[in-house]
Amino acid sequence: MDFIERLGWRYATKKMDATQRVPDEKVDRILEAARLAPTSSGLQPFELVVVTNPELKANLREAASGQSQVEDGSHLVVFAAWDTYTEERINRMFDLVNEERGLRNEGWENYRKFLLSSYPSRDAEINFQHAAKQAYLGLGFALAAAAVEGVDSTPMEGFDPAKVDAILGLRERGLRSVVLMPLGYRDAEGDWLVKLKKVRRPRASFVTEIK
Repeated sequence: MDFIERLGWRYATKKMDATQRVPDEKVDRILEAARLAPTSSGLQPFELVVVTNPELKANLREAASGQSQVEDGSHLVVFAAWDTYTEERINRMFDLVNEERGLRNEGWENYRKFLLSSYPSRDAEINFQHAAKQAYLGLGFALAAAAVEGVDSTPMEGFDPAKVDAILGLRERGLRSVVLMPLGYRDAEGDWLVKLKKVRRPRASFVTEIK
């Protein structure tokens, strides 16, 4: 399949086969796709927590209204955004760029000063919501990568963030859960959605071209 065909193949899997495990090399490529996703100012203000521990997955399933994919998928990826922007976090990313590129650019350093003068002083909730949007960019890349790898996935917002944060100790790390992504393989016999046609708005009502 080509890329578009893979996107047509994927769907938000409702029932996964708990007996099948996604190979580590496939999971690694999916996680790498999320790591390579673009983010505002290149700050990458989110992290991934990959859960395979059965007991933890069972607890997280309870925090996700009992949705079975959380437990039946072989891997549960939690996208956790920074709870706010701090000077230390901003400087860490700018310093990393300078180190990796082996140079210091005046324009880049001026941009650092601009972010330091604006982001840390904003309300923490505004900063978190901004960081959460960046996590969704990573989610999109990961969902697409999973489709390319022939791995089923489900983006999930239907969970109690406070409970997930507590189970994984995210708040202590300055993180807050944003979205879950179970990875696994569909249970074709037990999933009511698997054989239904994928429905999207037609291109004519979705895309406006201005020439």
